[in-house]
Amino acid sequence: MTTSSSFRTLSISDRRFEADHLLTAVVKSEALGRRGEVTLFVPPGIEGKVDVPLAIMLHGVYSSHWAWTRKGGLHETACRLIASGHLEPMVVAMPSDGLWGDGTGYLPLVDCDVETWIMTEVPSLVAELVPEVSTRSMMFIGGLSMGGFGAIRLGVRYADRIAAISAHSTVTSLLELADFVAEPLLEVSLAPSDHDLGDVLTRAAKVPPLRFDCGRDDPLLESNRLLSLKLANNAIAHEYEEYDGGHDWAYWSQSAERSLRFFDAERRRAEGRNNSKEIKS
Repeated sequence: MTTSSSFRTLSISDRRFEADHLLTAVVKSEALGRRGEVTLFVPPGIEGKVDVPLAIMLHGVYSSHWAWTRKGGLHETACRLIASGHLEPMVVAMPSDGLWGDGTGYLPLVDCDVETWIMTEVPSLVAELVPEVSTRSMMFIGGLSMGGFGAIRLGVRYADRIAAISAHSTVTSLLELADFVAEPLLEVSLAPSDHDLGDVLTRAAKVPPLRFDCGRDDPLLESNRLLSLKLANNAIAHEYEEYDGGHDWAYWSQSAERSLRFFDAERRRAEGRNNSKEIKS
């Protein structure tokens, strides 16, 4: 791992104290206008490989880059799946959301462009720190609650770069997010098209492979059902599932496996299509 960087400043955790295949990086983000933090899961056994897939996993309100690992054990889930042969190694980036207010919605806010941070700067940082990841690597995006909103919105907006989207307990609109945050995101969001995922998805020219799920005791269950119904009525392909559980880490810690397995399945499908094209040519 190198300390040379295209960022103005870069600080990464010391190898001597890294554990569980995790490292933490802090950079001066031009998009955020402040420091941004990322936890990275770098699986064992990828040394020397090329174009290793990258998954970006987004956290929810009141939280930061450490949540998926320190509350949900995502890295342990990934290691278990890789060791059992159910997951090809992939790097997982878990960035902070800009740490503006209670939560940014992963939006391009006036003085804090979280969208560019997530979709441009974070992949660039990962490629600097993990040479096995490149601009040719397949990229996936997922998230929980507010992070589910961000994952779906950004996944559709950058559909030419995102290979698949997975979301859990999704906040489906900025109006719904207002129940969680003190800041008026409806007012600071730059475009009305940002406000509702149903509108984002039905207006999109392209929707990557998409799945989302919700707990049956989650207060967001009905809005997730309505989102799935709207997509079905507009013939937008997606997978929607419900499981026992609520809006909490007992549910989300199990959700990580669903996302990782979905991403790996889409990777295999894409590789199968590419192999088929090579045979025909």
